[in-house]
Amino acid sequence: MNALILAGKQADGPLRDLGVSKAMIKINGKEMILYVLEALKAVEYIDRIAVVGDAKDLAFLKNKVDVIVEQEYSMAENIVKGAQEFPEDEELLVLTCDIPMITPEAIKDFVQKARATGADFNYPIVRREDNDTRYPGVHRTYVRIRDGTFTGGNIVLVRAGIVKKAMERAKYFLAYRKKPWMLAKILGVSFVVKLLLGMLTIKELENRVSDLFGIKAKAVISAYPEIGTDVDKKSDLELAQKVLAGGI
Repeated sequence: MNALILAGKQADGPLRDLGVSKAMIKINGKEMILYVLEALKAVEYIDRIAVVGDAKDLAFLKNKVDVIVEQEYSMAENIVKGAQEFPEDEELLVLTCDIPMITPEAIKDFVQKARATGADFNYPIVRREDNDTRYPGVHRTYVRIRDGTFTGGNIVLVRAGIVKKAMERAKYFLAYRKKPWMLAKILGVSFVVKLLLGMLTIKELENRVSDLFGIKAKAVISAYPEIGTDVDKKSDLELAQKVLAGGI
């Protein structure tokens, strides 16, 4: 299995003043991406690791990863370009650089469950109860469905060869992720209405995504909140500093 870390530059956002890329923002004196990298390297079956971002800014990783891929103009393009570094028939773990609290145990648990599904695309979801227990009072974005209330993770497991095929359609989801009316045109109004009313099931969501992308997609329930606890704002950064210093 191989791994790809997404570390492109920040266009804007609450942390833009701390670094052009989240990867380079320091937490307790160490670049954020190094925490993710260390967790990956502790997983014995990870063969090669690539990182995609500004090659000049990420030069300090030269002896820590197998390849640094020069970034493109969008997340979708970065994922496709990064995936091209690996054989199409091999498994690829794609992670963002802003989940510094990720642990080897969380990665292994997700991979084990994902492999058991036999799906082309596996995406972790975390129950609100697990998030609230581990990080009480921390705000996350949740979706309520019939199976419970969940937040999404920042890691996926795919076959490298299907990335290009799926990303052609996924790029619209990434572009419209903050424009519900545009997503409704892709997903279907009735589907979105059921989602907003909390009437959908995990199975229905999996089937819709599978149909849209022409792949077998599965959601994997993870009991590890750190898999979806990204650093997007100052309060997230403060939490990461406390957790990684052993304060929580």
